[in-house]
Amino acid sequence: MPFSGEIHERVARADAIPSGLPLVVLLTGFTDAGSAVSGLMDHLAETTDPQPLLVFDNDVLLDYRARRPVLTFDEDHISGLRPARLELSLAHDALGRPFLLLSGYEPDFAWNAFADVVLDFAAVHEVSTVTWVHSIAMPVPHTRPIGVTVSGNRADLVAAHSVWRPRTQVPGTVGHLLEYRFVQDEQPVASFVLLVPHYLADTEYPDAVIAAAEKVMASTGLVLLTDALREQSAGYHERVDEQIADNEELGQMVRTLEHRYDAYMAGLDVEGEARGDFVEGALPSADELAAELERFLASRPSGDEDKNGRL
Repeated sequence: MPFSGEIHERVARADAIPSGLPLVVLLTGFTDAGSAVSGLMDHLAETTDPQPLLVFDNDVLLDYRARRPVLTFDEDHISGLRPARLELSLAHDALGRPFLLLSGYEPDFAWNAFADVVLDFAAVHEVSTVTWVHSIAMPVPHTRPIGVTVSGNRADLVAAHSVWRPRTQVPGTVGHLLEYRFVQDEQPVASFVLLVPHYLADTEYPDAVIAAAEKVMASTGLVLLTDALREQSAGYHERVDEQIADNEELGQMVRTLEHRYDAYMAGLDVEGEARGDFVEGALPSADELAAELERFLASRPSGDEDKNGRL
């Protein structure tokens, strides 16, 4: 059945929204290695006071059976229901400067209608730039900085930040659709794909969230608070490194990944064009490493967890 009807509710007056703000897009649903996107969404919800401007309709955009809402069952009754949210909000950085934040789940349906709403909003409010971030798992070591692939039409950011520039076909996301449509409209757009160590991809990896925040800041000029994330990162690395140090085979796997990473980075010429590839040739198997780390992280004493049960 063809799509028809409204997909969102406006919850703020148009004249209350400043013009010329950067738009940051954070959408989950396809891939979120290291919980980079969901982690940054949670962090910005706590530190930037986002106030909804548009709230999108779950009944139109969401496949409930694929992504069921979370409920709380209290002994003999349901005491709470937490539906998914997708909204466009007005937020403020650490210096009080406003920006627009589109965050939540990736729509399952009506992608073109969703993109039309976002692009129309951006045009009416003269959005200055569009920045979106997502993350994928890659055979890279956690002992090196998280690299990124940058796409869009901001050549300065591509030259400064993109360490891997593949030519390939990949499954599309609604973020890619927004990027494509904004570029067609000649709107400044930058997409950052974080390359997260594949053996940590299923954990909540603070470094991935920090990297996502740093790329947003580089693209927009915003100042985001990261001190709490860096404290989490220090403890996370201590625990992972402790586990690897106790297992020579796991340590060797990480050293092999380091060698490949360093060789690849040394092969960059002065313009940043890559010679070689992160994934060329036979990769060392990290299955055992991932399994060992998963068992280690799952068996942490409760004192290692923060108030949200995260590493």
